[in-house]
Amino acid sequence: MKRLIIGTRGSDLALWQANFIKDKLAEIGAEAELKIIKTQGDKILNLRLDKLEGKGFFTKELEEELLGGTIDIAVHSHKDLPTVHPAGLTIAAVTEREDPSELLLILKDCVDIKQKLSLKTGAMVGTSSNRRKAQMLSLRSDLNIEDLRGNVPTRIQKLRDENYDAILLAKAGVNRLNIDLSEFHVEVVDTTELVPAPAQGALAIQIRENDKELSDLLQQLNHQETIEAIGVERKVLNLFEGGCHMPLGCYCKKEDGEYEIWTSKAETDEHFPDRYFCRVSSLEGVAEQIVAKFNPDRKLPSKVFISREVGEHSYFRKALEKHKIEIEGRSLIRTFPIVNVLDPFYLKHIDWIFFSSRNSVEYFFNLKPLLSKHMKFGVAGRGSEDSLRKAGHLADYVGEGGDIDEVAELFAELVAGKTVLFPRAQDSLLSIQKALKPDTKVVDLPIYETVIEEDVDQTYAEVLIFTSPSNVDAYFVENLLEPGQQVIAIGNSTGKKFDEMGVKYIQPYSPDEIGLAEAVFGIDIK
Repeated sequence: MKRLIIGTRGSDLALWQANFIKDKLAEIGAEAELKIIKTQGDKILNLRLDKLEGKGFFTKELEEELLGGTIDIAVHSHKDLPTVHPAGLTIAAVTEREDPSELLLILKDCVDIKQKLSLKTGAMVGTSSNRRKAQMLSLRSDLNIEDLRGNVPTRIQKLRDENYDAILLAKAGVNRLNIDLSEFHVEVVDTTELVPAPAQGALAIQIRENDKELSDLLQQLNHQETIEAIGVERKVLNLFEGGCHMPLGCYCKKEDGEYEIWTSKAETDEHFPDRYFCRVSSLEGVAEQIVAKFNPDRKLPSKVFISREVGEHSYFRKALEKHKIEIEGRSLIRTFPIVNVLDPFYLKHIDWIFFSSRNSVEYFFNLKPLLSKHMKFGVAGRGSEDSLRKAGHLADYVGEGGDIDEVAELFAELVAGKTVLFPRAQDSLLSIQKALKPDTKVVDLPIYETVIEEDVDQTYAEVLIFTSPSNVDAYFVENLLEPGQQVIAIGNSTGKKFDEMGVKYIQPYSPDEIGLAEAVFGIDIK
């Protein structure tokens, strides 16, 4: 085969990507050289990206040279490509996806770890993405989101120059350029918290449709699992008839033989996004199923009961009130401290402290413990993580998803051979402790007890959310489910209560406010 010419933009990241493909080609016996091509997006730097004319302004010029025969391959960040290809061109291969999470880089004097995402109140955050803006404002409505253009090093320099308090970047790009970020406070914003752009983290290798020999060669670089995942994401984008500036996030990953898909969509960058999560065994028809959930005429519940108080400014309240869904929030249990003074013995030689609930965090720090600065913290989920932040500490391990057995297994690996303190409820099921390895030392600290309320009133809401097994026990002493009522259960132990009762229930992916909003949004009311 002749020496191939790879067309690429001239930014550091584009050159890294093109050289990465060049090296991959060399591994399979094909020589290549680079040709740098300037695109409209590189030339016009004074306008927001969504104000530029047309689509594909980081790709159009490369595609024109490909069609003209002056290059053989164009390498793109897949998320930049329009969902409809120009006639005569095709994506011949997609490489294995890099981590699609977002990085939030924060100037160290703008950090406030007591707040979500560690950003001080009213911080100015730079991003040129409508998707990121809508989702960031849903998490922190106090933030000021300002436009940020330029390649990755340019954006980081603008932060260094203090034009912003923080900036958002794709983790994939930073990883690829191996940039030293030690001068900033860095928060990794997980894909379940801020849903990535369709195909974020994947590279697309574009060629002429009739170049059969090259297409056959490039199959060796193809990563099938990535192709399947981004195929769904881009189909969702296509069905919404959106370009890369629609405030749309869609992310699919394969886990234990099933596909997990998160979608976030807002009307504009200023609107609160709706979110939907689904788990499916087959991808056939799933993009259509996802888009149907965002139909504005779809009937949603008019009232939701939840067995805890819901804050006035909480994510969950804002997500439901957007659709005029009434919230009936009342706890069916009361908690009381059973330890008033903390014996210093409990903190001797402790390496980790693990919290399985918000209550365990709050009751523990009410005791004003004197902690070593080397102490590490684990939490069962983002709700406990938020409570730990309010106490002035960052979690070193955060359980992902609502499966406590999986959380326990991963935590057990992390703390093997260490000493772990467990502040907990007196009637805790000890799920994490039971999963620990034999060489891990457990220091047990029951610090509060749970008492069930008596004479709990019936609710006639269409959806009932139960936040703990105790709340389930309290409600069903005197009440039954009404016909048509649907149940959401937070956590495995709550779910097991309903399994014992023979009641069908929905379990959110993550046992936090975002997960609950996703679960409610996914329910169809007949």
